[in-house]
Amino acid sequence: MSTEVENTETSEGARPQAQPVQVQVKDEDAIACYANFCRVTGSPEELIVDFGLNPQPVGIPKDPIVVKQRIIMNFFTAKRLLAALQMSVQRHEAVFGVLETDIQKRLRVQQ
Repeated sequence: MSTEVENTETSEGARPQAQPVQVQVKDEDAIACYANFCRVTGSPEELIVDFGLNPQPVGIPKDPIVVKQRIIMNFFTAKRLLAALQMSVQRHEAVFGVLETDIQKRLRVQQ
């Protein structure tokens, strides 16, 4: 996996050019878990994103949602994450259609 980073060095008389740079990432020990719930909170310095599994995605859950992962990041990283997620969702919607996030609109009434 790689991430692109902008290089803003300039040559004589040239404007800054954004050049992709490959960054090596080691993710063999990464732990993957599924989440269908997230909560975003934070402070003036950091953003806190909690992920969990909501066993009852329709209606109000009867039991508390258990948070399994908490990611704490600064707002610069959060903004880069926002851009990356937005780009990924736009690509997905271009191929598969617009995603409806309101579950009530996605439910089909059984007759």
